Amino acid sequence: MGKVLSIAARQVNRFNIESRAEKVISQSKPKPAPTFQSNLKDLQRVLDENPELIQELNKKNQPLDDHLKQVFVTSTDTINNEAAHKDSSKPLPLNRSTNEEFEFGHLEPQKISKGHCTLRQAIEFISKHHTEPNTWTCSKISNDYGMKESLVQNILHHFKTFELHLPEKVIEKRKLLKPSANKSIE
Repeated sequence: MGKVLSIAARQVNRFNIESRAEKVISQSKPKPAPTFQSNLKDLQRVLDENPELIQELNKKNQPLDDHLKQVFVTSTDTINNEAAHKDSSKPLPLNRSTNEEFEFGHLEPQKISKGHCTLRQAIEFISKHHTEPNTWTCSKISNDYGMKESLVQNILHHFKTFELHLPEKVIEKRKLLKPSANKSIE
């Protein structure tokens, strides 16, 4: 929906753009920015302190003008963009396929250092401990995965796997919506 609205807004903004641009360009003098009372007071204060400031601003600064006349910009690049990309030392990649999506959002390491575990392993031993806390104790998990027992205790205490809890109203609605098996189709 947002893409449709942005396309529509872009079309409205570009409607009759040439004539609107020509109208702005053909104006003899641009409209000055609005002046506010605070700006007028500041300008008046500066003019009272420095009455010759306007004359200095309107006078041409000859040294700066001479320096500007000495500056020239020339382009020596004759290669067009397509040839530059083809002859570049860093060509564009030929394989444009997307990378596979990983189960937990990132690539799991092949080798796990001692005292660490992957997200998959953590979820695995958290769920095992949650289903069978007597057999999967902290000491058994720490021995199996090569981790400190205090770290395993902290993981089991602070992290839980997601559980789905449905309100009773939703469960009753689902039971009512399901066709019963003993009804015959007439």
